[in-house]
Amino acid sequence: MKSVVEYKDYREYVLDYYRERKRTSAFTWREFAKVAGFASGSYLKLVCDGKTRLVEEGAKKTAAAMGLVDFEYDYFVLMVRYENAKTDQLKKECFKEMQALSSARNVKILGSDMYTFFETWKHSVVRELAVTMPGAKPHEMAKACRLPISASDVSASLHFLLSAGFLEKDANDNYRQTNRSISTGQLKVVTLAVHSLLRQMGEFALAAFDTLPVSERHFSGLTMGVTTESYPKVLDELAECRKRIVSLVSADKNPDKICRLNIQLFPLTENLKKDNLKKDTGPLCKEGNEDD
Repeated sequence: MKSVVEYKDYREYVLDYYRERKRTSAFTWREFAKVAGFASGSYLKLVCDGKTRLVEEGAKKTAAAMGLVDFEYDYFVLMVRYENAKTDQLKKECFKEMQALSSARNVKILGSDMYTFFETWKHSVVRELAVTMPGAKPHEMAKACRLPISASDVSASLHFLLSAGFLEKDANDNYRQTNRSISTGQLKVVTLAVHSLLRQMGEFALAAFDTLPVSERHFSGLTMGVTTESYPKVLDELAECRKRIVSLVSADKNPDKICRLNIQLFPLTENLKKDNLKKDTGPLCKEGNEDD
């Protein structure tokens, strides 16, 4: 069975532990719960089925019942603490501690590279600059970027992108992207880093609105009434739009600049009464670019 520090989901570890014990003995969920000190014999099974969750004290009892000690005990408790964290900041702190424990044992958490990539805007921008500016030195890339980044930041990012496999070098020592586009996939832990990236890019968007001429930026918006039925259709349309844009720019071999596209959809009101949702919401209100 894998070490606990190779996991990022405590339920997966508990389930794997149970299956391993079951494979070699007549181990049962009832026995497991009893050893851990839970009154309900089915409690840990319900946890693994996602129907309930462990709390801090339950995490400690379960870790002890599985024979975890020292850093493995701490890591398991951190996994539980991470899932139960109420804010992104608390989740981030827990994940950082998990990364530190696993790295100290030369073990990489699944998805940790993706987490690091999306945690800051620098990696995504440097990844694009590296192939757009062949032969450029870190200080040249930093100078070309309008966002606050130093030559040492670029060097550190390039090192990470190479070691994590986001970039590679060709026979001429030029950078090449291993994949044209990057997706977060189904890794839940990456979502936390994406939240951080979206906040950073949102702040940069506001700065661009105030500092860049209209000819170099595009801002527009739409205030509208939606129904429960139309909302997911709008999301699907936005997803398809993103795919078409990715396809469009992927065909470009020599980009002139690195741009960022933010797509945002959020409620301006609380959910209205059901009867009101079916009424005509009236004309849409469009907030366009200054050129509109």
